[in-house]
Amino acid sequence: MKMTRHIIGILGLFVFMTWSGCSPSTKIIGSWKSPEAAETGYQDLYVVALINENMVAKKTIEDDIDQLLREKGIQAESNLENIQPGLSRKKDNIDEVVQAIKESGSDGIMTVAVLVKSTETRYVPGSTNYYNPMLYGGYGRFGGYYGLYQPMVSSPGYYETDNNYFLEINLYDTSTEKLVWSAQSQTTNPSNIDTAAKAFSKKVVEQLIDDGIILPATQN
Repeated sequence: MKMTRHIIGILGLFVFMTWSGCSPSTKIIGSWKSPEAAETGYQDLYVVALINENMVAKKTIEDDIDQLLREKGIQAESNLENIQPGLSRKKDNIDEVVQAIKESGSDGIMTVAVLVKSTETRYVPGSTNYYNPMLYGGYGRFGGYYGLYQPMVSSPGYYETDNNYFLEINLYDTSTEKLVWSAQSQTTNPSNIDTAAKAFSKKVVEQLIDDGIILPATQN
């Protein structure tokens, strides 16, 4: 029974490690801040995800970023219809869009765009975990160990494919329209848009705070 429990424990650890190796992850791989960025931080952001080919993903990312910003005491808006109804339906109206955002009171404009999606296949070598009974005080008498020799758990090697999404997040000063902050993120093996959007939004807002681009309400 002890032997069985120990082998099950090793199997459980092995399965966990295997799953962890291919689990989804999001990280910021770099950020830049302009010396012209407002020293007092930005308090009202207009957020737009430039992912028009997938409106569900666009709205999910915008909504998640808006929510997290508001939780930090930062005003956030993504729906141009709320600023000026009908404006977003017009074509070739970038000047009108910028003017409407300026008049709305937003002091910063944040854009989110997918730079590239890459697929990477890698070989994960097999492994063998040997169990050492002396680590657990042995098994007592001979009868408890009879028939067992070098108990181990083996797994064959296999190929694993990672899907990587690289996104760029830019923030422009509304009054000057100059780029004042930029960051890139990498998301690997997203399981679904909701989970990926939440993880991405959390990392973006954390980086905005770390770089002093926004100041949470408690720091104002």
